[in-house]
Amino acid sequence: MKEKYWVPAIERADKVLKQIGEFPNQLRLIELSKRVDMNKSSLFSLLNTLETLKWVTKEDGDTYSLGPALGAIGSAYFRQFNILQSFYKEASQSVTKINEHIQLGILDEGDVVYLGKMEGDSRVRLITDPGMRFPAYASAIGKIQLTPYSKAEIAEIFPDKWEKKTPFTISDIEDLYDDVQQAKKNGYAIENQEASLGFHCVAAPIHNFENKIIAGVSFTMMTNSWEQKKDSAREEIIKLADRLSQLAGCTGAPKEIIK
Repeated sequence: MKEKYWVPAIERADKVLKQIGEFPNQLRLIELSKRVDMNKSSLFSLLNTLETLKWVTKEDGDTYSLGPALGAIGSAYFRQFNILQSFYKEASQSVTKINEHIQLGILDEGDVVYLGKMEGDSRVRLITDPGMRFPAYASAIGKIQLTPYSKAEIAEIFPDKWEKKTPFTISDIEDLYDDVQQAKKNGYAIENQEASLGFHCVAAPIHNFENKIIAGVSFTMMTNSWEQKKDSAREEIIKLADRLSQLAGCTGAPKEIIK
């Protein structure tokens, strides 16, 4: 069902721009007409308007590319994008659903730097707070941000001897790389009592407009809650990461959850 004050002309322009963005300098009017299901006369007028406004550019061969006006709008959007502000806005929805603590963190060399936290009803205090650093190898939010790295690159980041936070903390490159590869395959990372005894985390990555990981978000909870909520928490943290990625300009499809 359409919104009450929906404007079909803007919807049509949106469809056209998305097709041109996906296939720059490849589609002529006749191909676009078929893809967006518009008659050629209406589409010609729409394209002419978009070209005049510099939202699209007509190339040699009568194909179309996105125009400089959209580049300026995109730049303005990214100047105003604030990942912390977006986190607090979007995470409240996820906390309401799962009722557990959520954290936002970025990778800085071998550590996670925590930027934000939104708490559920649990009275349990996390060992990390905004502004704190924590070894990436001992956290789900760190492992998920290591997924773009090769084994050699990960080995360079961490020293030979790693501090064990608990008896379950990973302490060598082989185990860490295996965990990172599994996280890369699944699209999420899990940490079971590696940072603190009795605590479990599931984390997902936030991507930017270049599809690069810029941060991670995670649910943290105690074992009794984890046994009940781990599946729903995994699904919800991926949804939260996807929403934040879209706000950061990522245009990829939502991640398929591998269970």
